Amino acid sequence: MPKPPPSEPEVVETPKGPKVQTLHPAGKQGVNIDAGKYSAMRSAILLVVPATEAGVLLQELGDAVRPHLSANGFDPKASVLWYLMAVKQDLEARGIVELVPKSSPQRLRLTAR
Repeated sequence: MPKPPPSEPEVVETPKGPKVQTLHPAGKQGVNIDAGKYSAMRSAILLVVPATEAGVLLQELGDAVRPHLSANGFDPKASVLWYLMAVKQDLEARGIVELVPKSSPQRLRLTAR
């Protein structure tokens, strides 16, 4: 049985600063992103995504995380939705969040870890 991924990503020092290699829930290759942006987005997602059965609408997640990002020094000119999707997929791959089954439109919730 394969070992589950760690709940926290590994931070790697690069010439351009600390980076995180994200995971992808479908087993595809993730992306390398700035560790500070990853941390800010991860914190924002975990603040706004509930553990309730209904979860949060995926299409509303971008607006829900924005206020928390500016408080964490996230550059407002950064591509918030790109970082949102990269970190959301990473959290799915790590088993921290999940898409609510059979929901349309798609909803996201915290898992019962």
